[in-house]
Amino acid sequence: MTAETRPPASAAVLFDADKLVLELRHDAEGAYHAFPDGRPDAGDRPGAAPRVALSLAEALHARIRPAGTAEAVLRAWSAGAAPRGPVALVDPSAVPPVRVRAGAVVIRGGAVLLIRFTEEDGASHHEIPGGGAEKGEMPERAVLREPDEETGLAGTVGPEIARVWKDGRHEHYFLVAATGEVGPPETLDTYGGVPVRVPVEELPATPLWPRRLSWRIAHRHRTGWPERPAELADSITELGPPCEW
Repeated sequence: MTAETRPPASAAVLFDADKLVLELRHDAEGAYHAFPDGRPDAGDRPGAAPRVALSLAEALHARIRPAGTAEAVLRAWSAGAAPRGPVALVDPSAVPPVRVRAGAVVIRGGAVLLIRFTEEDGASHHEIPGGGAEKGEMPERAVLREPDEETGLAGTVGPEIARVWKDGRHEHYFLVAATGEVGPPETLDTYGGVPVRVPVEELPATPLWPRRLSWRIAHRHRTGWPERPAELADSITELGPPCEW
């Protein structure tokens, strides 16, 4: 492999005024954005992808790869300290999964169904109903089996709205249209959690894992769901502060 064809080890964070410069690329799932090659003259190479400039509001909802690099850049940018220059390429989606999880986003009457866990010190956090896919089981099937075990609800799987990579886990989240009512606590397999309903608009301030889904669910519920799932890394462990990015 020559220096011309070797994949770069880093990418370039470039800005045009207050907009992030990215390359517009396509794969079998459609369009996505990528950080420019950090090598000199990369943009002038034959076949180089066209470049576009996105505002922070646009970039937060764009499919930017690799997801780990995108998270680091967007997190700093959202805090007013956007990095510039070369950054490491971090792609958690390329790591073989140690666990595949399917989660059901169930919204009824303006509230989303979550599982609340309370610690011994009284602190609590929430998770989206779901669980690990069994060997050979597709996430689309697991996402219906798991909520039934945790909530007693039946449902119909809708579109996949997000893929989240975290600590070797590959997470798939789907909209699920649920029917029925939550079952009695003694009939549910919630690992100590309690099903609760939280108003969708309160999600950004709710200690919910995965953290970066909270604001997106609230925003997309209000503005409309994207055609393709969001692709997110999630290295955020502090669930207390509101998430607005």
